[in-house]
Amino acid sequence: MSSETVSLQVSHRFDASPERVFDAWLDPEIASKWMFQDERSEIVSARIDARVGGSFSFMRRSKDGDLEHIGEYLVIDRPHRLVFTFAVPALSPEYDRVTIEIVRLDRGCQLTLTSEMTPEIHAEWGEQTREGWAKMLGALANELGE
Repeated sequence: MSSETVSLQVSHRFDASPERVFDAWLDPEIASKWMFQDERSEIVSARIDARVGGSFSFMRRSKDGDLEHIGEYLVIDRPHRLVFTFAVPALSPEYDRVTIEIVRLDRGCQLTLTSEMTPEIHAEWGEQTREGWAKMLGALANELGE
């Protein structure tokens, strides 16, 4: 990723504990139920090596074919902060940097996701990226029974 980036943010308030929300990002069985899919697709494989330097891979299948979503974990600070790279190689060779910050509230927690990308990627994919992350956070809330 170049030194020049554009950031976008989405937030979601969860009734669940910070630990439960954080762990849902790193458990392949749970993550495969809400990450990188929508009503027209499904995750057919999910691999997570949940350690700094470890990677993840989700294969999403739709009527248009399979699409792999990949990345590498840069920071894992349970339950406060998770930082990883993110790419969909079939669409672009560029990697975004995604930061998840979770703050404990009196009841539940607030999650803020920041995605940093090149200006070129932001121009082409920025709004879709924001909408995609927002939908995924809603799907995570549903998965957690909220």
